[in-house]
Amino acid sequence: MKTKICCLLAIVLGITNLSFGQTIYEDYDSYKLGENRQIKIQLPRNYEENEEKSYPLFVVLDGDYLFEAVAGNVDYYSYWEDMPEAIIVGINQVDTRNADIMYSEQNSLPIESGSKFFEFISMELIPYLRDSYRLAEFTVAVGHGETANFINYYVLKEKPLFHAYINISPFLAPDMLNYIPERLQQIQSKTFYYLATSDNDLKAIKEDSHALNTALSSIDNANFIYAFDNFESPTHYSNPAHALPYALEKIFYVFQPISKKEYLEKILPLQTSPVTYLLDKYQTIKDLFGLDKQILINDFKAIDAAIEKNKTYEHFEELGKIARKQYPETLLGSYYLARFYEENGKPKKAMQIYRSAYVLEEIAGITKDLMLEKADEIKADFGY
Repeated sequence: MKTKICCLLAIVLGITNLSFGQTIYEDYDSYKLGENRQIKIQLPRNYEENEEKSYPLFVVLDGDYLFEAVAGNVDYYSYWEDMPEAIIVGINQVDTRNADIMYSEQNSLPIESGSKFFEFISMELIPYLRDSYRLAEFTVAVGHGETANFINYYVLKEKPLFHAYINISPFLAPDMLNYIPERLQQIQSKTFYYLATSDNDLKAIKEDSHALNTALSSIDNANFIYAFDNFESPTHYSNPAHALPYALEKIFYVFQPISKKEYLEKILPLQTSPVTYLLDKYQTIKDLFGLDKQILINDFKAIDAAIEKNKTYEHFEELGKIARKQYPETLLGSYYLARFYEENGKPKKAMQIYRSAYVLEEIAGITKDLMLEKADEIKADFGY
């Protein structure tokens, strides 16, 4: 009986590990630090099977407790396609945190062991990860408390190391309240910046976070994409669990499927082509995250609905051509092209396309029966 229970437990643990991707534990021998550093690496689900795919990188400080929170949220959001799958790397700092975050009292910038830790991440760890794993260009830094302050040192570089910064309850060095807004006002590359505190945060952190928010909210720079949350109930130590989902939603908002709100407020009122809006959305995903994302069926249906609602049927032609490229084995592109011809004075051409349905796969409620019914309706109306 005991053997059976052990076997069952092993199977359950194996399934759990497969479900949440692979977690690798490494001792990294750093020449910058002159010592080994423990790092945790979570690879996406099915990483080994997707050999052509590359992934954004999350570098998580305070990996001892923050790594699992970040990894779990990233896995959950990427499962529902609200963000891309990503590689998560946590740096354990339980015994070295004070040394790692050391900064000068004169100018608030890293010195001694803090400077070495800064160089360890930028000059050793990330190059090692790029050599070892399939990484996209997009990188995210995550910190909490003192390490949230630390990740901002990379913002100050002429060419920032990260594209997105998740600052949770930052314990800011004094001069950073001036350095950060000054630098972000001038930033030349797209930079996402998320800041969070709470009513129950430590007093100094709460005050500095609100002061920084005031400064950042006034920045007029198209390259700077900013979001701030002030939660009511979390303490300083529980704030990461509240902030991380909001941070991911706001950083990867363009990656998410078209929502009802986006449809109603942005797409329906368009005076230009909704198909252009769709293409721009996916080009932005490619530009920001370096990923060629297949257009979601949900998003095709949203543009389809807007065309029908606004009776701008001429846009069905371009939508159909794109759908044929994206889903060539399905009825999607044929349906849109048939709608274009049907509404633009070529019913016979539409009927021919509808009737070709039997060789293609059904998709998203577009069935072979529906296509044949549409063909029969045209035949009855026009007597073909």
